[in-house]
Amino acid sequence: MPGALSIGATFSAFRTAGSHTGKPDMSDTDRSRWNQRYREGSYRSRTHPTPLLEQWLPELPRGRALDVACGTGRNTLYLAGKGYAVDAVDISMEALARARGKPGADNPCIRWIEADLDEFAPPASRYDLMVVARFVSRLLLPGLPGALKPGGALLYEHHIISDKRVAGPRDTAFRLAPGELRSSFHALDIRFYREGLVRDPDGRIMALAQMIAFRAGP
Repeated sequence: MPGALSIGATFSAFRTAGSHTGKPDMSDTDRSRWNQRYREGSYRSRTHPTPLLEQWLPELPRGRALDVACGTGRNTLYLAGKGYAVDAVDISMEALARARGKPGADNPCIRWIEADLDEFAPPASRYDLMVVARFVSRLLLPGLPGALKPGGALLYEHHIISDKRVAGPRDTAFRLAPGELRSSFHALDIRFYREGLVRDPDGRIMALAQMIAFRAGP
């Protein structure tokens, strides 16, 4: 995709997006599924930054940020507008194309990166802030704390299994179990943690786990 970095261009340990062995693998299936969703207009109304990010921004360290599963860039553009240098990573070429068409997307402080997040391993001690909003890969979770600089912060929000009528994924495989997010990051200093129902700016009710956690300082 013109203007977007591939995973191979940015993190040389991984193959360049778009190179294939001749048969579909799981990343090809995921990429096709997400590209189709974005092509059909999914998440077009979701333009607001994550409210948790807006609320906590004054308490979060400034500098370089990683937006994991950035989608069409709502949190990336918000952070770049606040002065962050942002690596924005997503598996979907369609999502990144939509993101790059938005006002402010040509900010030189933003790097749009296409990557399979099941294989993605962010560089060690690189980021002052990491944002993961409503995405989970259990293969990715263990590597996130080490990618924070000492004193860096991880903001994570994801759907949890609930017996309430809520929006979000229907398949519980794409939701976290209650308490799972906290237990996944026990090595970090968790400053804020909440599980419960949240009303989105568009009025939909979500069952979410929300966390702000810090890596210990030097």
